[in-house]
Amino acid sequence: MTVLITGAAGFIGFHLSKRLLEDGTDVIGFDNLNSYYDPLLKQARLRVLEGVARKKSKRFNLIKADLEDQASVEAAFTKHKPKKVVNLAAQAGVRYSIENPSAYIQSNLVGFGHILEGCRHHGIEHLVYASSSSVYGGNKNLPFSEQQGVDHPVSVYAASKKANELIAHTYSHLYELPSTGLRFFTVYGPWGRPDMALFLFTRAILAGEVIEVFNEGQMIRDFTFIDDIVESLVRVLNKPATPDPNFDSNNPNPSSSWAPHRVFNIGNSNPTPLMNYIGAIEDALGTKAKKKFLPMQPGDVPATAADTTALEAWTGFKPNTPVEEGVKRFVAWYRDFYSI
Repeated sequence: MTVLITGAAGFIGFHLSKRLLEDGTDVIGFDNLNSYYDPLLKQARLRVLEGVARKKSKRFNLIKADLEDQASVEAAFTKHKPKKVVNLAAQAGVRYSIENPSAYIQSNLVGFGHILEGCRHHGIEHLVYASSSSVYGGNKNLPFSEQQGVDHPVSVYAASKKANELIAHTYSHLYELPSTGLRFFTVYGPWGRPDMALFLFTRAILAGEVIEVFNEGQMIRDFTFIDDIVESLVRVLNKPATPDPNFDSNNPNPSSSWAPHRVFNIGNSNPTPLMNYIGAIEDALGTKAKKKFLPMQPGDVPATAADTTALEAWTGFKPNTPVEEGVKRFVAWYRDFYSI
């Protein structure tokens, strides 16, 4: 079995690639190693993956290219003949999408279209692709359920992820491509992204700098630990989407279809106030943060919370790592990686 993972040098892609290699699966990584955040962190992740592959006598190859380069995407399918695909590559970040929307259109829309075409023409058994909790947009009905509408995105990033879900469903319908979209809720943990709050806060607190706390601290997030994300991903990957035998076209279920397409939330189902999250970081570091309270940022939302009953029913697994434990594990990794 060979799995193609786009965004393999990214946060979630790295952890999934590592898990699959440890489980005995060959992995073809696809990543452009862009400079949206420190490329040295991405290179360090790749060195870990190469080491795991050698230890397990498995294959890990990285294709350095953009998803927008259709020839490179097609070559990856033709040469390596993957059986399954996990599309995690995307231009990330809600706030950056306001400053540079064209980057999201190219990577998250054009690039995703190239992945779908590769899957269509190469008999892929299952496509799993990253969506996001941001698709719920202006919805304030918590917890967010896949049964709810997602017609009011508040950022270009969110709109691009909803578009991914729509076009993937169409490919599932037209070409019988099993595909599953996963709406990730605020993923955190070791090897995380430097532009995310946990990384930013940890670095600033250790440096004695002020942390910026938006919406005057009145934020709630369904923080989800990376190990729970990976366990869910592996289980979903090994259970391809199927048509819903109970689908009613007169009362359509937004999360399933007559086609082999599914959409699931992946969250911890334990929404945490931002100030409690900051408190967990302070406890793990043994240092109090200097805080600057600021208004809500454009494109952001005050609260997220995931209803994961559908995921639990499909996979038999419920993400459940407490925030305090996950933060401690991140801080331990951070201190070790940066020798602090």
